[in-house]
Amino acid sequence: MATISPAHVVVQPYAPTSGHPSPVHPIQLHADAHNALTMALHYLRQPTANVPGAARKTVQALAALRALFLLNASDAAHTAAQAQQVLREAGHV
Repeated sequence: MATISPAHVVVQPYAPTSGHPSPVHPIQLHADAHNALTMALHYLRQPTANVPGAARKTVQALAALRALFLLNASDAAHTAAQAQQVLREAGHV
């Protein structure tokens, strides 16, 4: 029986099937921000007060909130562009 050593195994990195990232749902971003802030508060309420951990979780929460803001802004811009197109087609602009 042949033995395969780890040095001979080639591992391919995971790559998504398309070049586009999967869409993120706004509710998931909101939940990520909420969970990160909850963990930050948990770290600060401990007797040892894990400040670096709380800071890291706060940064994660802010990143999720920014992504949520950008997602809403892009939706608003897309909706505004669609409204302008409808108005142009109707002859109002």
